[in-house]
Amino acid sequence: MKFLNAFFVIIFTISAVIQYNDPDPLLWMVIYGYGALVCLLAIFRKDNRMLHYAGILIFLAYALYLFFIPDGVLSWITRHGAENITGSMSDEKPWVEYTREFFGLLILSFALFLNLIFRKNKIE
Repeated sequence: MKFLNAFFVIIFTISAVIQYNDPDPLLWMVIYGYGALVCLLAIFRKDNRMLHYAGILIFLAYALYLFFIPDGVLSWITRHGAENITGSMSDEKPWVEYTREFFGLLILSFALFLNLIFRKNKIE
């Protein structure tokens, strides 16, 4: 799990850094930074279950919001045929940004959830 957490730390840190040109950079720097920090703490077994639970709760709540908002993920699936979201973003296609953010939150939640499952010694 240490190797996987190291991978997550690197990916989430890079993700936080590249948010500087995002429409809402501070929010996403904090979100990805939180994921990186919790995974870093898990490497050294200094994490706390509540850090994981809080992150998962907040990330999934925000993901649920992004799923149902107008031009969100549900719109991307139903009205836009789940078109490719890897291209460049534009104001005419807001679902691209929301869908990318949605999947980022799912990846963050997955990383924190894995840490909860594979913890051998619970540190409170």
